[in-house]
Amino acid sequence: MQKKQAVSILDLPVHPLTMEEAITFIQTSVQAQKPVFVVTANAEILMLAQDDPAYKELLQTKADLVLPDGAGTVWGGRTLGYDIPERVAGYDLFLRLLDVAAHQGWPVYFFGGAPGIAEAAAATGRVRYPGLKVAGTHNGYFTEEQVPEIVAAINASGAQLLFAALGAPKQEKWLAAQAEKLQPCLRMGIGGSFDVLAGKVKRAPAWMQEARLEWLYRLLKQPSRFTRMLALPQFVVRILTAKHKKD
Repeated sequence: MQKKQAVSILDLPVHPLTMEEAITFIQTSVQAQKPVFVVTANAEILMLAQDDPAYKELLQTKADLVLPDGAGTVWGGRTLGYDIPERVAGYDLFLRLLDVAAHQGWPVYFFGGAPGIAEAAAATGRVRYPGLKVAGTHNGYFTEEQVPEIVAAINASGAQLLFAALGAPKQEKWLAAQAEKLQPCLRMGIGGSFDVLAGKVKRAPAWMQEARLEWLYRLLKQPSRFTRMLALPQFVVRILTAKHKKD
């Protein structure tokens, strides 16, 4: 399928796809052996890009698909007058793609997280999605000197899907820097998703997700995120300012 034209949220492209449309686009790309670099952009990521020109340029020119991950991004797009159909949560997309990979026989590589977390996430993935082929795992602690060895291992594994859990913006910058060398078709940064799948971190209850309060749950469980959460009110101000200028 053809992806929808991106809308502009704070000068950053966001593709207004539903979860099903995103999965279809990614699946079609992998079947065609066409590389696809996916970013799930919440308000925090959009704000990081405002203060990091290199990251902003990466999202504008390198990412093939920038999806509205987070109630903030959906609200921001709709406030600016765009039709953003729904939130495409990175963790939910990750799980759906594991399911697709299990059915299609596509090997998956788990890259990132603390030592042991990628392996634990992969083990849970195998149980939850029978038939899932784990091509390999590697934690997120490495030096620049080790990067060629890591890339070689990923390529040698035969992985078709590569999930990088290095945190934003590191994961996107790493995937973009290695784009010409990596062989997996799908390259996607997924933040702390390995921790959740491995059972180390609990996700917000469904009612909080539906009420768009997942950010509050994370803050209550991880007070250290407070400084990062300061980006949210700044995001609101930026969006309202942009709306005023647009009107």
